[in-house]
Amino acid sequence: MELTQFAQLPLHDELIHTLDTLGYESMTPIQAQSLPHVLEGKDVIAQAKTGSGKTAAFGLGLLNKLNVRRFRIQSLVLCPTRELADQVAKELRKLARGIHNIKILTLCGGVPMGPQIGSLEHGAHIIVGTPGRIEDHLSRGTLDLTNVETLVLDEADRMLEMGFNEAVDNIIYNIRRKPQTLLFSATFPEGIAQIANDYMARPEHIKVAGSTNNNLIKQHFFAVSGNDERPQGVMAILQQYQPEQSVVFCNTKAEVKELTDLLINKDFSALPLHGDLDQRGRDQTLVRFANGSARVLVATDVAARGLDISDLDMVINYHLARDTEVHVHRVGRTGRAGKEGMACSLYNESREHRKFLLLEEYLEREITVEPLPQLNPHFGLQAKMVTLEIDGGKKHKVRPGDIVGALTAGKGITGDDLGKIALFDMRAFVAVKANLESLALKRLEKGKIKGKTFKARVVTGMPKQAKARYRQKR
Repeated sequence: MELTQFAQLPLHDELIHTLDTLGYESMTPIQAQSLPHVLEGKDVIAQAKTGSGKTAAFGLGLLNKLNVRRFRIQSLVLCPTRELADQVAKELRKLARGIHNIKILTLCGGVPMGPQIGSLEHGAHIIVGTPGRIEDHLSRGTLDLTNVETLVLDEADRMLEMGFNEAVDNIIYNIRRKPQTLLFSATFPEGIAQIANDYMARPEHIKVAGSTNNNLIKQHFFAVSGNDERPQGVMAILQQYQPEQSVVFCNTKAEVKELTDLLINKDFSALPLHGDLDQRGRDQTLVRFANGSARVLVATDVAARGLDISDLDMVINYHLARDTEVHVHRVGRTGRAGKEGMACSLYNESREHRKFLLLEEYLEREITVEPLPQLNPHFGLQAKMVTLEIDGGKKHKVRPGDIVGALTAGKGITGDDLGKIALFDMRAFVAVKANLESLALKRLEKGKIKGKTFKARVVTGMPKQAKARYRQKR
């Protein structure tokens, strides 16, 4: 009998109850195929894209196995980026809400070591972190992995791409005993097979086919004569379709920087996302794009992992992806949750013909190549929202409702004029309609949040000239 409901699995009562309260009944394909093996204690290699429900697939397994009375680190989840680690930890805490006194700790770079060391001294059951920071703690002797029974490698392909091979090897060596190892990956490069050979015992191989609903995603392939035409191609596509939010995937950091600068100077509201950004810059970029105060995100594949935007209208491939599975993974970021999406790829026949043929074979259809739309040199795309940063956050007991109250305390700004609010430990971000930027800043400067006055500013990465043009147009 094929299992489709969580209640059919041998899960503890508190987990079943939590799933019921969360409204989780039917399992996604990756959960239905992998969870029974995970609960049996087997090693698992699962291939599934972001958004497929894989966090619950391994999360329920390690939570079901956990002995909360044994205050030792029993599970370790490795993620390639801080954003994904935070996302995974949040989901695990949600699934674990019915388990009393459980402690899930996130260890990632970009934040001071001191508070993390203090938290580790008080103990934890589950660690979610990035390989670099986990390795740092191991070298300092502040992290003990000798009691780990379950190891999860989430987005394993991107960890390999980011050069974490040696760090992962060192971390697994420090676990000592052989843990149950669960490896989740969107693609399956050669390095995954090497990890399986070195560290896994007769793993179950699972691949979820057809996880992207291609019927809801319209794919277009546009011919370019050479690399010099690609930037103009991106702008022409954006002008033609005018997506509210789109991601342009580039193969290199240099391309990301060059294309973003060009788009900004041509009056497109664009942000870069690449590996050279510090953590503060990454946080600001992801918040601004998620809350609609930027129309275009230009990113590398590695940097975009952990990006969770449900209403992404369009994906643009600056070049054809290096392999077909990466192409499918990129395209699958649009058209989610039953909504229509669009994917546009720039294609040069002389340089990318082999990739093109492989993609046709993979998609099992003949691809039609179209000419680029006409480019209007005097027409850009600007966002409807701006993002304000407030120098107060969770540590100051600031809540979203406090920010809304401060901004709407008077005429001129209503709740409908505000967008998403993101809270961090020491700061907060709020999206405001662009035409209300000045009023919102004055409201925050003169008003109080939690009885205190916090400094606030507009978050912008625009060059001065582009910013001046933007203000004139509003």
